[in-house]
Amino acid sequence: MKTIVNVTLVGVGGQGILLTSDILARVAAASGKSVRKSELHGMSQRGGSVMSQIRFSDDPLAVFGPVVPAGQTDVLVAFEKLEAIRNYGMLKKDTGMAIIDDRDLVPTTVSSGAQEGLQDSIAVIEKLFGDRFKLLGATAIALELGSPRFANMVLAGALSKMMPFEIEVWHAAMRECIKPGFIDVNLKAFDIGRG
Repeated sequence: MKTIVNVTLVGVGGQGILLTSDILARVAAASGKSVRKSELHGMSQRGGSVMSQIRFSDDPLAVFGPVVPAGQTDVLVAFEKLEAIRNYGMLKKDTGMAIIDDRDLVPTTVSSGAQEGLQDSIAVIEKLFGDRFKLLGATAIALELGSPRFANMVLAGALSKMMPFEIEVWHAAMRECIKPGFIDVNLKAFDIGRG
């Protein structure tokens, strides 16, 4: 059987999901894997949902397309709790794991009063995911580093511990993708997330 690793990253526009997926794809390719990547970012500039999927394998013939079928995600990285709940169906039923930022982004329909919000997202996550998730205060850590924009690298650091790639390859890919003026703080965020 051909082994394919499927990673799905979800959140909303502006959270650095596409940068994070670019880094993971580069890491996998630099490590000799056959890689495919897809992005879905419809209304992302207006805070809409964003999804990026990365599939990789040692076998160049194993991964035909970039889209991860529902129920086949090995690792789901959710940049906020509601997107984790919304995308639970992407996760492999018994073995899939999730990394979830402990952040609530209130949808516009809720903040405007058009809809009622979810009262206890943690309870819903616990019910859905059971013990197959890690809740991480990535945004809180990023704020301590100076900006919530570094939360994506905190999450990438946590993801890196679940991937079969060397830390030096991650750092090299980050240097390729992140502007020089921001690389040091992003590396620090990554290392904290990995810690």
